[in-house]
Amino acid sequence: MARTKQKEGSLGQRARQGREKLGLSLEDVAHDTGYPLDVIMQVEEDKIVPPVALLLQLSRALKLNMEDAEVNEAKATRVRKKSHRKRVESYAYIPLTKPGDDKHLRAYLVTIDPKTEHRGVEYHHDGEEFIHVLKGELTIHIGENIKELVKGESVHFNSALHHKLSNPKGETTKLLVVIYVP
Repeated sequence: MARTKQKEGSLGQRARQGREKLGLSLEDVAHDTGYPLDVIMQVEEDKIVPPVALLLQLSRALKLNMEDAEVNEAKATRVRKKSHRKRVESYAYIPLTKPGDDKHLRAYLVTIDPKTEHRGVEYHHDGEEFIHVLKGELTIHIGENIKELVKGESVHFNSALHHKLSNPKGETTKLLVVIYVP
């Protein structure tokens, strides 16, 4: 398989350099994050921009702040939205807070397209998560439980549990998602 040329300082390049600096294999990172090997490879090759949950897991596993963006936010949002359409066909996010080693709360505006069901990996990461529905409706699977929320409703849960989001209705869903990372 031909290696994709990476942008200097790209998220994928930083992930690969961090992994190699720690002497970890791709398999090690997949094991440490709980994400499939092919997803880790796609991140390192800059073929996808990972969802928030994977960024958090990579940050922990590689002992790096993987959320620092070195591209302008409008471009990053377009790339994320395109990447997520390819991978989970329903999900885009915009960071609302700036990450930092001394920061434990991260907030995101999440948009889920109409009548979409989450496909691919379920998310999980250390900490807690709070989701508030700003517009539309949300179905969230947390572990073995399913909860349906409408505009104005919220859920707060242990984000180490596997979770996935979907939008069962015909209008776009917008969410405020706040994640606490210990």
